[in-house]
Amino acid sequence: MEHTPQRTPTDDAINVLAALCGMVAFAIVFWAVVGPVDAPTAKEGAATTKKSSEIETTGPIRPPVASAAPVAPAGPQGIMVLETTKGTIKVKLDKEKAPITVKNIVAYVEDGFYDGLIFHRVIPDFMIQGGGFLPGMQRKEPGRASIKNEGKNGLKNERGTIAMARTSAPDSASSQFFINHKDNAMLDYPSPDGNGYAVFGKVVEGMDNVDAIAAVDTASKAGHGDVPVEDVVITRAYME
Repeated sequence: MEHTPQRTPTDDAINVLAALCGMVAFAIVFWAVVGPVDAPTAKEGAATTKKSSEIETTGPIRPPVASAAPVAPAGPQGIMVLETTKGTIKVKLDKEKAPITVKNIVAYVEDGFYDGLIFHRVIPDFMIQGGGFLPGMQRKEPGRASIKNEGKNGLKNERGTIAMARTSAPDSASSQFFINHKDNAMLDYPSPDGNGYAVFGKVVEGMDNVDAIAAVDTASKAGHGDVPVEDVVITRAYME
């Protein structure tokens, strides 16, 4: 009869020990092949620490901001200065509304054309005019071509504004100008001849000197009326 052999306590201990040895051997082999399951590697740990540090210290990254356009350097103030025997007059030129006229007048100023000329026509409560005659009513030729009339630029012939003098031909202005002593709406476009007189700036300093010029005595001289009895000379004209 076949039977199974009887186990003794010694046999059980041996069996348990063998089983434990087998489990330990399996664990050693598994560790060697797979490595620890949940613990991050040193490299992973360092990366995790770095990322955490970046988030805490730098915060969210803002989108790039477009750099501001470079600021253009400040240019000349665009002020024409007329030093006269009745005081200084400063005129702010409007190159935005009257670019052709301002370019023309500045060229005359920079050429020194106005130095030594007179205000040859003065009518109180109307205007004072200069830019074409030397003392003694000697005419000074402009030396530049006439310009297009910018009378339609929207600027008004109000007290203290400066405008171009011209003949009856609309585009005949050259060097002569006048400063309005009062509001002269009848000179604005489209009156008086459908073209108007082109305003290109305004007195910003020295209007009291304009008033002083307008108050001088006048007479007829060399075939011209409203000429100051005593010359009112533009001793110097320049830009600032």
